[in-house]
Amino acid sequence: MKHTLFDLKVGEKAKVISIDIKDKAKKRHLLEMGLTRGVEVKVKKIAPMGDPIDIELRGYELCISKDDLIHISVELISS
Repeated sequence: MKHTLFDLKVGEKAKVISIDIKDKAKKRHLLEMGLTRGVEVKVKKIAPMGDPIDIELRGYELCISKDDLIHISVELISS
């Protein structure tokens, strides 16, 4: 089953498989922030209205909008 970062709940960990964002500048920005294929991420917090979501990767937290999260495919590691 295919999952996206948006599907994860607080505390779940996953490994990034691909980033399928059409906007090249936005995709490059996410890559520059360390969100690359193979990196492990963990969902830390979800805003009360569900957007944005804080994820932890490479030792720091990153806040990403729901619109971007739905285009990032992941493989679930643990919950």
